[in-house]
Amino acid sequence: MVEQGISDSERMEIEQMVKVVGERFCMPYRLELLVKKKLQSFSNCHYQVFDATGNLLLQVDGGVWKFHKKRVITDPAGLPVATLRSKTLSWKHQWVIHEGESSERDHFLCCVQQSNAIRIKNNHDVYLKEKEEGRDFHVSASLASLSFKVNRGDTVIAEVNHQFTWGSCKGKQTFKVKVYPDVDYAFIVALLVIMNENDGP
Repeated sequence: MVEQGISDSERMEIEQMVKVVGERFCMPYRLELLVKKKLQSFSNCHYQVFDATGNLLLQVDGGVWKFHKKRVITDPAGLPVATLRSKTLSWKHQWVIHEGESSERDHFLCCVQQSNAIRIKNNHDVYLKEKEEGRDFHVSASLASLSFKVNRGDTVIAEVNHQFTWGSCKGKQTFKVKVYPDVDYAFIVALLVIMNENDGP
């Protein structure tokens, strides 16, 4: 759904396309998404991602392995888009994202980890290379909130707002996600999942 009234200055805030999972997930307009999370069991969550008109765009499933979590993002047809894996015994709650269902280095997309080992705030850094050579994106939130913002440098490229309802007490969560023009929404959904999975099953 194209949002009316997007100014030239708003478009210029994103100097270049932000594509991490894939260019097909980058829209030339601001995108409003609704993400619904449902706890299906103690160790398994299911996410559904809808656009403003109610079309299903992405789904996320996965369970907890012995030492780490694995979440798979799929398209509406069930085809794998990206796989999120928490690294075993990572002291900074590190996650690695690969293309499709791969775990091979050639399909590495990015690494996401806590900014600090001591969690004063629920902040994470994103690295597009396997070696940390300066973060590419920063995710900022407080420990008391499931809402957060994603920055590239000083520019906000996405905002996630948690919508508290009584269903939250029954293992259901709802998020409103604002993705700015030319920003990979599958990447933003992956960050939403990681931020939530670090807080619980």
